[in-house]
Amino acid sequence: MSKEYVIPVFVPHLGCPNDCIFCNQKSISGQKKNLTKEEAKKTIDYFLENIKDKDAKKEIAFFGGSFTGIDEKQQEELLQIAYEYIKNGQVDSIRISTRPDYINKEILKRLKKYKVKTIELGVQSANDYILSRANRGHTFKDVVKASKLIRWYGFNLGHQMMVGLPESNRLDEINTAKALIKLKPKMIRIYPVLVIKGTKLEIERVFIDKFPPALQNALIKKGLRFPDNLEKEYNDGIYEPLSVVQAVETCKQLVRMFNDKKIDVIRVGLQNTEEICEPGSNQSEVVAGPFHPAFRQLVESGLWYDAIVEKIKKLNVKVKEVEVTVNPIDANNVIGHKRENIKKLKDFYEVDLKVKQDESIKQGKLKVEITKTYNDFLDENETMQNAKKVNKTVTKK
Repeated sequence: MSKEYVIPVFVPHLGCPNDCIFCNQKSISGQKKNLTKEEAKKTIDYFLENIKDKDAKKEIAFFGGSFTGIDEKQQEELLQIAYEYIKNGQVDSIRISTRPDYINKEILKRLKKYKVKTIELGVQSANDYILSRANRGHTFKDVVKASKLIRWYGFNLGHQMMVGLPESNRLDEINTAKALIKLKPKMIRIYPVLVIKGTKLEIERVFIDKFPPALQNALIKKGLRFPDNLEKEYNDGIYEPLSVVQAVETCKQLVRMFNDKKIDVIRVGLQNTEEICEPGSNQSEVVAGPFHPAFRQLVESGLWYDAIVEKIKKLNVKVKEVEVTVNPIDANNVIGHKRENIKKLKDFYEVDLKVKQDESIKQGKLKVEITKTYNDFLDENETMQNAKKVNKTVTKK
């Protein structure tokens, strides 16, 4: 089966009427300048030249802003450029990302005209209060309306959600996942919140709504300012980003929910770039939050670990060594990032894990076989001890 390639064309912040507190698309995308049609064409040509499999499916994706909120003339210029690649057979489809309140029948008709296939909506949360705290500027009702329209017009529907937004908790995020599942998206992206330089999450004052209005006014009249940066905020316990462990555990639960409903989870965590990297490194724009260069692998490895442990517990025998057979595509995640799953099984359950690859095993499935029980292990030890005694006796004679 041929691989599918996405050609990303970033339009950072274009079309966005709001500055969401978590967002700095120029850092996230690594693209500091606004997009021109010449640069869009140059980007597409560059990717096409470097795709060696000419039979592979290829899709142009406009990411990073609210595409349908862009000036209509510029929107049509970019769509026309992408459409030309479809007409000449170089590209198969177009994908866009946008806001749920920037979708209506006229917009969808325009996108149909240019053969757009997939529309992703930045949902982030199903909780209107959390959306308001994040300065999203729309409600979940807008998400419901836009999602239904997109599917009715025959587009593939995608959703993007976040975990760890201010005043959100795991229950809120589970409820968001449940609400999105009801809207039947074809795909989902899950992003843990990172605190990025230049965002309101970093530089805004302490959440002033925590204080009574009378106290707010009195403090402001006296010229007292609230703390300016995130470091002071989370030191004061007002906003604390998730840890990597917390984010992984929440994302594991969400991925499991979407997988159960056959919704394709196409990304978990922001892509590692020169700017989006380990906090504290020279070029990093990340101030705090659950960044990890292999975040998705941590989530998927964790899911495999849970599945293996569950299988072992059902065996009703004390296991010393187990062989897990999986599709070669899944092998690295079963082993875990830096062999983490092998280490954890050994440390917590005293079980040695061996991973066997077999292409006949369906991707995502596993076969577990006990290769040694604890009784076998004791018998082996006893046999070895007896052999040593015999050797000592022979040596003495």
